Amino acid sequence: MKIDSGSTAWMLTSTALVLLMTPGLAFFYGGMSRAKSVLNMMMMSFVSIAVVGMAWVVYGYSLTFGDGGALSSFIGGFGDWGLVGLEKAATADDGTGIPQLVFVAFQATFAIITVALISGAVADRAKFGAWVVFTLVWATFVYFPIAHWVWWSDGEEGGKAGWLFDLGALDFAGGTVVHINAGVAALALVLVLGKRKGWPKEPMRPHNLPFVLLGAGLLWFGWFGFNAGSALAAGETAAVAFINTLVATCAAAFAWIVVEKLRDGSSTTLGIASGVVAGLVAVTPACAFITPLGAIALGLVAGAVCAFAVGLKYKLGYDDSLDVVGVHMVGGIVGALLIGLLATTAVNDAGADGLLAGGGFALLGKQAVAVAATLAYSFVVTYVIAKVIDLTMGFRISEDDEAAGIDSTAHAETAYDFGTIRAGIGSGATAAAPAAPAKKVEA
Repeated sequence: MKIDSGSTAWMLTSTALVLLMTPGLAFFYGGMSRAKSVLNMMMMSFVSIAVVGMAWVVYGYSLTFGDGGALSSFIGGFGDWGLVGLEKAATADDGTGIPQLVFVAFQATFAIITVALISGAVADRAKFGAWVVFTLVWATFVYFPIAHWVWWSDGEEGGKAGWLFDLGALDFAGGTVVHINAGVAALALVLVLGKRKGWPKEPMRPHNLPFVLLGAGLLWFGWFGFNAGSALAAGETAAVAFINTLVATCAAAFAWIVVEKLRDGSSTTLGIASGVVAGLVAVTPACAFITPLGAIALGLVAGAVCAFAVGLKYKLGYDDSLDVVGVHMVGGIVGALLIGLLATTAVNDAGADGLLAGGGFALLGKQAVAVAATLAYSFVVTYVIAKVIDLTMGFRISEDDEAAGIDSTAHAETAYDFGTIRAGIGSGATAAAPAAPAKKVEA
């Protein structure tokens, strides 16, 4: 198939937008952390780019989008390891008219941010070296298989496909693959590492709310590439995904601050930033299968539900530091299941009709199976991975290091070097030397 320059340009742009989301996530999580651990929190996102990006090229793409032979329903093979032979491949496997390496790069950014999302749950207390090992092992044994289940097919009618793809479960841009997967993995990791020292008795408030808002804005900006880019072409489907990503997020942000106002008496900046992310999460699987009005309804539900869900950690006693479970797992579940109610083929022939479009309960049942399978597999395998790392190299820093701050103990750095601040007059002025004491004047 001939290369479509317009779609290729859009996909290159989308890939860059999605990669920007991970630094945006670093700001979002970093601002929510305490001042003594902000660098470590941001570093966990950046090292995910480094590790997962290399693993994706070496074998991740092959395991995710390759043919696994007899095991192809569950995992790909190693036929495309190292991307050998793909350098001059004309188009993506589905014949969209974009170079295959563009598709490879686009999907790499999805794998990267999925791993980075988990890190927010274990702020302040995870060994950096253990986290690096976890990123590689988790991507290999959890992300690559689940992405294969949901998104891979050989493109032939009646041919081979991942088992959830074959079932007919819908996930346009990663509700199950990215958000439910990362959210439930975060829960498993939290249960292995345990609570932060002093939680929940001591206040552990965000140290920099402007960082949080900046991160949320970058995530929203990049998410247009995440969702609309998943159309793999610059056309009608991308347009639908784009507008739905906009309005669902607006609705969720509004719903969250309304819940805050009614429940707590104040609407907060942290609340509206969290509502933005909740809306983005929830609309991700559904963005190309529902109408804009359906997207508003989905956003309102997701924003309200997630606003209540983040408080579950206090009732159930798990220390999810930055609300990964309450926003990503719960928001992903809401979005995936509401497809079963709101989806309509009037928007996208490649989708299906949900309950409200006259399709009955069939699609809802398929969505429920996809949600349940992702929750079960990701939780169990993540728990085992985390436990093995904890037993072999230790996953948690010492109490003394936690009290001192993981930035200084793990990275020998601090985000804010208050000790060098000097008072002075004018730009770049330094403090004047103290005046010598006045001499005593004899009478």
